[in-house]
Amino acid sequence: MKRPSGPEEAQPPASDIRVFARSCSMHGLGHVFGPGGPMARRGLWTAAVLLALATLLYQVAGRVRYYGEFHHETALEERESRRLTFPAVTLCNINPLRRSRLTPNDLHWAGPALLGLEPAEHAAYLRALGRPPAPPGFMPSPTFDVARLYARAGHTLEDMLLACRYRGWPCGPENFTTVFTRMGQCYTFNSGAEGAELLTTPKGGTGNGLEVLLDVQQDEYLPMWRDMEETPFEVGIRVQIHSQEEPPLIDQLGFGAAPGYQTFVSCQKQQLSFLPPPWGDCSSVSLDPDFEPEPSGPLGPPRPSPGPSPPYSLIGCRLACESRYVARKCGCRMMHMPGGAPVCSPQQYKDCAHPALDAMLRKDACTCPNPCASTRYAKELSMVRMPSRAAARYLARKHNRSEAYIAENVLMLDIFFEALNYETVEQKKAYEMSELLGDIGGQMGLFIGASLLTILEILDYLCEVFRDRVLGYFWNRKRSQRHSSANLLQEGLGSQRTPVPHLSLGPRAVVRVSPGLPPLPVPSPRRSLPLNAPATSSPGSRWGVCVFRAAP
Repeated sequence: MKRPSGPEEAQPPASDIRVFARSCSMHGLGHVFGPGGPMARRGLWTAAVLLALATLLYQVAGRVRYYGEFHHETALEERESRRLTFPAVTLCNINPLRRSRLTPNDLHWAGPALLGLEPAEHAAYLRALGRPPAPPGFMPSPTFDVARLYARAGHTLEDMLLACRYRGWPCGPENFTTVFTRMGQCYTFNSGAEGAELLTTPKGGTGNGLEVLLDVQQDEYLPMWRDMEETPFEVGIRVQIHSQEEPPLIDQLGFGAAPGYQTFVSCQKQQLSFLPPPWGDCSSVSLDPDFEPEPSGPLGPPRPSPGPSPPYSLIGCRLACESRYVARKCGCRMMHMPGGAPVCSPQQYKDCAHPALDAMLRKDACTCPNPCASTRYAKELSMVRMPSRAAARYLARKHNRSEAYIAENVLMLDIFFEALNYETVEQKKAYEMSELLGDIGGQMGLFIGASLLTILEILDYLCEVFRDRVLGYFWNRKRSQRHSSANLLQEGLGSQRTPVPHLSLGPRAVVRVSPGLPPLPVPSPRRSLPLNAPATSSPGSRWGVCVFRAAP
């Protein structure tokens, strides 16, 4: 007799495409897979759904491709501040060495490299300096330090600085830090070295910055002996305005201030921010200026420093790269270069260091990315003649100099902020991940009326199909194989079973076992039963009946 079908069997399987199409929130599926209806109508709906889906995929692919190109845009903004940090100001006298400080030993070691002098010309050069020639039996020192030469014979700030004021308050040489550059010994105001507090200003305009009165000391300038690449023809000082995070590169980035003039420098702060890869090429890793003993490839950016190091800057990277290059070629470094290599001797300066550095600068062998954050200062310069006749007489009496000396050697430098507002130049990602997801969501809603939950519905349906169709097939196949193996085993055991005499122990012991419950304990008979004692159960009942017979 045919068993009546229950309500569960009347429903279709959970993975039926028609059931899913009726319940899915994606537009159009219900019309494509809905029951009944003319085939032409369903065909038009199918074409419309496929066309919308193809357009969606095309738009999404374009958006993903644009995001993968990592575009960026630059935003320029003007901001205001109540107080700005005053920049570092580096000053160098254009003349690197004072003539009164040179000795015959200096000419012996440094004359050929720094001045272009041959040994036979030392006596004539000393006469041009107004110095006596080398005494008979003169013996040069066994060693020579170029850095000590510039520290001893360079212009000192105590001699050059006639007056100094910051925001109307007096300052002096103690507010400057000595630094070596390619121009020799220089001095930096407000460097922040050794944890010194940085100076700030709450106002802009003249009188709210740094004012210095300097003596360039033309009488100490070296005589022109031969035209060389390093020979200065100018008189005055070189000035560089920079942030405290970067070292000065005054020989390339400094501007000049001439004696006989007051130079006004109006500054405006600019804060720059760049993006790291893949949107940009900036770097914020400090660099190690020490060269690698066995380089494996072409010279590139120096490796990151393992210990504490100053913040990364473009000028610092260039100096570190130059130091590595010269150290690799010559086994030493120039005095203004960072690193642990020994300072080159004057002969190494002439034969190797200067030619190597010039060749490197010509072929641009260093690859230094922009810093991710940096500060620079835009400048506007203006000059007026000084001193006036009245001021010349006053300064001559005050500093015990002649008026002609004051007119030829004294200059004034006035550095200040134009205003407290500053510019920010910031690189930003042109296309964020949130914008990509928003565009994809908008395209999905426009073309197929879907959302993120619709994708979850489709994934849930695919999981049901995989479970019912794929895994169900393997489960049924494995079950049928297990049943076939069990039947074969029972048939084999039945054919080999031999009758065993049994002894009845009285009434049958009946154990009823309910499905899902643990089996009930059975009292042990007085005699042990054989292992092959048959057990029977009443068919067609939910309770199993087991009958044990004891062998005689």
